[in-house]
Amino acid sequence: MILSVHNINKSFDGKDILKDASFHIENNEKAAIVGINGAGKTTLLKIIIGELSADSGDVTFSKDVTWGYLAQNQNVQTENTIFEELVEVKKHVIELEENIRAAEEEMKHVTGEELTRLMDRYTFMNEQFQRMSGYAWQSEVTGVAKGLGFTEDELDKKISTLSGGQKTRVALGKLLLESPDLIILDEPTNHLDMTSIRWLENYLLNYKGAVLIVSHDRYFLDKIVGKVIEVENTLVSSFVGNYSAYSVKKEQKRLAQWSAYMKQQQEIKHQEEVIAKLKSFNREKSIKHAESREKMLEKTVRLDKPMTIDDSMKITLKPSCESGKDVLEAVNLSKSFGSQELFSGINFEIKKGEHVAIIGDNGTGKTTLLKMINGLESIDSGKITLGTKVEIGYYDQEHHVLNDNKTLFDELQDAYPTLNNTEIRNTLAAFLFTGDDVFKRIGDLSGGEKGRVSLAKLMLSDANFLILDEPTNHLDITSKEILESAISGYEGTVLYVSHDRYFINKTATRILDLTRKSMVNYIGNYDYYIEHVEEKMQNTFGTTDSGAGASDAAGATGSASNAGGSAGTTGAASNAGGSTGSGSLDYKAQKEDKARRKKLEAALKKCEDEIAKLEARDSEITEALSDPSIGTDLAKLRKLTDEQTEIQEKLSALYDEWEELSSES
Repeated sequence: MILSVHNINKSFDGKDILKDASFHIENNEKAAIVGINGAGKTTLLKIIIGELSADSGDVTFSKDVTWGYLAQNQNVQTENTIFEELVEVKKHVIELEENIRAAEEEMKHVTGEELTRLMDRYTFMNEQFQRMSGYAWQSEVTGVAKGLGFTEDELDKKISTLSGGQKTRVALGKLLLESPDLIILDEPTNHLDMTSIRWLENYLLNYKGAVLIVSHDRYFLDKIVGKVIEVENTLVSSFVGNYSAYSVKKEQKRLAQWSAYMKQQQEIKHQEEVIAKLKSFNREKSIKHAESREKMLEKTVRLDKPMTIDDSMKITLKPSCESGKDVLEAVNLSKSFGSQELFSGINFEIKKGEHVAIIGDNGTGKTTLLKMINGLESIDSGKITLGTKVEIGYYDQEHHVLNDNKTLFDELQDAYPTLNNTEIRNTLAAFLFTGDDVFKRIGDLSGGEKGRVSLAKLMLSDANFLILDEPTNHLDITSKEILESAISGYEGTVLYVSHDRYFINKTATRILDLTRKSMVNYIGNYDYYIEHVEEKMQNTFGTTDSGAGASDAAGATGSASNAGGSAGTTGAASNAGGSTGSGSLDYKAQKEDKARRKKLEAALKKCEDEIAKLEARDSEITEALSDPSIGTDLAKLRKLTDEQTEIQEKLSALYDEWEELSSES
């Protein structure tokens, strides 16, 4: 074990964020921390690395363990170039190499003991150099830089001129080159294109140290991790397996928690009814039994109601106006910025009802193409033709469609005045804005929350052709699943740019790969793309080298299938195929239990009917005994009192029988 997190508690302004959080990381283990935005994942990471202090609990690293941490955003202040900044990590290796060269030169001019001393030192330095893989440091630096998406020309760029995303990539490169025993990464794929993400997957998969990742990239997690650490409702739970395995186990756990909660609620209700009934018998023994049951009920440890997302909060997306069969046709499109040509002579068409994903490396022109279709960017040459009755709804990453000064409720109400309060609230609830959330000011929302509002607004529009630019950016996994459900059920046409392979796998019916300034068409989801990319690239360009994934195709099919959700299906199929005997036993047991319950209910009803009958007769006798004429008829008085005594004895036995039957039911 190289890291132990034990009983961590943390709260902010009186609100609990983490309660008794515990888990551990073993040598070479690859683990992920998952949870919705705001669950406390980054807080937990900051406590682990010492940036935040815990209210209580312990974080312990094993002796001599080295670790490195990459935050989501980096603000590196230096005048170094990209290459110089990366080489800083190898400074000790470079200095050792310089000392080796100096020793070689010095040995030419000395003899005797001095030469022997120098040769011993030279041998020692060479052994150290080899252990550090010193001869490969240059290729290692350029390999990591290229893997993370920097071209050779870009290595001379100064860090001060880079965007925030590029700086984060440089910081990630430095961390990988340092090779600590434990790498801790917070959303490492946010600023990477598909090719770089696949490169990082393979790098981390083969990394000799341990890795702890916070990420919403489910495909990425499926390929790398063997443990998932979930942060939910202040609690931390660990699951063995990748993300798909976690999803299955999480659902099983959720169902078990609901079952236990509902069973306890039924038992509590049953006990309360028994207590009320015993008190109604109004006899000393019954009241004592009722009080005893009340004390037992007070001592019961009540299970918390399990957290869940209301499955009914799913929005059905049906365009108010249907388009024609032909939605869009692009002919011979070309686009350049100055001397930089993005693409030329590309052709494609989109039909009604298709869900098309555009993929490709950063800088290939994906977002530019969407803007050209939407009329926000000029076309150098070629033509884009929209079909009849096509209404475009556009989602951009900057959320320009929102007014920061409005509340969520007002934003939707002003845009769609015909909607009533319930319809607006239901729409916002479908995107996880419930209760007083709807009165938050848009300017106060996080990027992910703004993304959800933009999507909610878009889904209500009259559009029948949705154009989405990176719709899953900054969304947590739960929000992505809601969006996937919405897009999958959308009856209109969708064209989107995304690097989220899990999302593509779930929602795309076709993929357009923008690569080598051309467009390559794949009729299927991301799994289909992975299976056919090498063949397509060979047929199209005469080579299997693709900017969007051929290098990883051979080894990625299993992961792609997993990420698409087939892990759960496979498990279900396996159970269905191999559990006939178990199913028969379950059915037999259920049948026997049903018969037992039916018999018990009949006995309980018979007992209650008898009690009611005797209690009614007892009341009649009590009323009769109050008649003065009975008091003078000794024979009749004796007969009634004897009957009442017999009734009381029978009732006492029936009360005991009822209590016993009630306990069994």
